[in-house]
Amino acid sequence: MHDAVCFDMDGVIVNSEHHWVPLENERILPEAAPDGDVTASDVIGMHVGDIYDFLVAEHGTTMDREAFLTLYDDAAEELYTERADLLPGFEALCSALRERDASLALVSSSSHRWIRFVTDRFGLDAFDAVVSADDVEGPSKPDPFVYEYAASELDVPADACVAVEDSTHGVAAANAAAMSSVGFRWDDDHTQDLSAADVVTTGPEELRRALLDRV
Repeated sequence: MHDAVCFDMDGVIVNSEHHWVPLENERILPEAAPDGDVTASDVIGMHVGDIYDFLVAEHGTTMDREAFLTLYDDAAEELYTERADLLPGFEALCSALRERDASLALVSSSSHRWIRFVTDRFGLDAFDAVVSADDVEGPSKPDPFVYEYAASELDVPADACVAVEDSTHGVAAANAAAMSSVGFRWDDDHTQDLSAADVVTTGPEELRRALLDRV
């Protein structure tokens, strides 16, 4: 059994990936890398700064970094404050995990500003730690540093934590940190490869059962 649960934000706590994909494919990536064959699936789970570095290195983007970050930030504010929905039953799930004395963390590649859009909008205050890739010196997911940092913030060994992730990069990061990993899909349209997770769930009820089996 495990002592803590670390929730990714995008595609887990909120269904933002359903909105990020068209925003990235239709608005952001064509402007940032007009000559590159890059899609949202290539950058899912990555910190926005790492996305920029990836586009420069792999697709030759010449957009100014600050202009790129502003482009993403404007899209993020619209997405998180107007479009994204909270995972059905999420607050009840957190309460059930609390009843089992589990510590809870939100662990995201997004900036603290973007995280606050979500926590403020939905009144989420159940977390013992809120960790952004901004807090970590080093690369974001798929590297393990953000999850290792979250475990230290919770004062729980990483191998006593369960991470809930919707992306290939996220599952890789959790596994590399020695956490148990639960892959999560909002629905059957999910296209990310989650096969490296210890278990893959679809929908909030499967996720609830998987977590309560592990805490």
